[in-house]
Amino acid sequence: MQARMSVMKPAAAGYKAMLALESYINGSGVPQSTLELVRLRVSQINGCAFCVSMHAADAKKAGETDERLWSVAAWREAPYYTDEERAALALAEAATRLADNPAGVPDDVWNDAADHYDEESLAALVMVIAAINAWNRINVTVRNPAA
Repeated sequence: MQARMSVMKPAAAGYKAMLALESYINGSGVPQSTLELVRLRVSQINGCAFCVSMHAADAKKAGETDERLWSVAAWREAPYYTDEERAALALAEAATRLADNPAGVPDDVWNDAADHYDEESLAALVMVIAAINAWNRINVTVRNPAA
């Protein structure tokens, strides 16, 4: 498969803004492993092969185990995740699947995440979820192939 286009030049300012957002997120203090698991899970939900491939590789480089990478799609049943990671993954799924719940992100999901993360970290999680959803939509729309 070949990409329909690259947005890097025609949307250079927007692309640069997205990269600045990623820089903030990566420096937010949320563990890199958590960020990569969230990016991977959201990309799986959205069917973005480019981002699934990239974030699985990035997570592996950051020290993630094969078991955690293979089982993130079934994280609720897998024994490999901390309570904090489970709260982040639940928030990521709820915020990605907004159309599935008329109330948006359920209070119990939000409250669990808020119990595990301070306000700055929780805000960074909200931002990484928004960012990876945006990246997924860009890459799926232009049919950016997995590397």
